[in-house]
Amino acid sequence: MEKLKQYFGIIWILVGIYVGYDRITDSLTKIGSDKLEDRVFGWVVLCVLVPIVVGGLILFGKYALDGEYKSNE
Repeated sequence: MEKLKQYFGIIWILVGIYVGYDRITDSLTKIGSDKLEDRVFGWVVLCVLVPIVVGGLILFGKYALDGEYKSNE
């Protein structure tokens, strides 16, 4: 079970990298839009949501990879 948690740690890190890339490219597209509400939404996603989501996924994956979630039984 511990090996499975470590494999999922790698998966969480890769998902974090993919989500970061996807959200950054989408935000940059929205920032270049002509509509004001798209530009504001793009900046909010880029500056607020992307660091929180990507940081959380990568940190969770790192902890799982390092074995921080081992059971004490």
